[in-house]
Amino acid sequence: MADRAQKVLAAAGYGSRRQIERWIADGKLKINGQVATLGATLEGDEKIELDGKPVSVRASQTARHRHILYHKPIGEICSRNDPEGRKTIFDSLPKPGLKRWISVGRLDIATSGLLLLTTDGELANRLMHPSYEVSRHYAVRVMGKPDETALARLTSGVMLDDGEARFEELRATGGQGANQWFEVSLNEGRNREVSRLWEAIECKVSRLIRTAYGPISLPPNVAKGQYRELNFTEIKKLYTTVGLKAPDAPSRASRAGRQFRQRHKSR
Repeated sequence: MADRAQKVLAAAGYGSRRQIERWIADGKLKINGQVATLGATLEGDEKIELDGKPVSVRASQTARHRHILYHKPIGEICSRNDPEGRKTIFDSLPKPGLKRWISVGRLDIATSGLLLLTTDGELANRLMHPSYEVSRHYAVRVMGKPDETALARLTSGVMLDDGEARFEELRATGGQGANQWFEVSLNEGRNREVSRLWEAIECKVSRLIRTAYGPISLPPNVAKGQYRELNFTEIKKLYTTVGLKAPDAPSRASRAGRQFRQRHKSR
């Protein structure tokens, strides 16, 4: 049965649906030698090229998806390539095999903390889509002394240049003088949304750390610049959070092989 190209390629792990739609719009996808257009469909036996490279949908679909968390440090960007030569998160990540890593949301160069990466494009798309209202939690240090009225605005709603935004939760956690720490959460991931909300009440963010995304929190034993595979319980939580059927648990032999490879790599 034919299905839309972006859905098939996302399921095979080549990117999120949104990414693939942009690639199609930019003329980077060819099907049987012809540049694809939005709305193109695939049945599975076509010759496919993505950005000049052959794509094997069937081989990718049969390979098991992988899911990892990464503790992003300040100074790394979330793009795959950077004309300025800055370090990217992908420099520190393992190779995902036949598929490619899809970053679940982005963190800018000055933000650290939790990043989730998966090879399942449909999972990534739902985790990022505003309609699923997956919560993002942050620890934020701000310069300024906002009063209760200003803080109330941040949870009731502030009009930004791309629409109204607000924090779902906001809690003061301490600090001295003009530097105050807060824990905040929101259910969408617009560009610099946390910083722009604080700027709207004349406070400047001086430190921003993502501490959780949906049901997954940043583990204290994963240092900056390190990653780890998600365990089956964590993977199941991610899928069920966005209404997807969770994959079957990996076999004992598969788990043992992965643990051996991780131990061998760390030596």
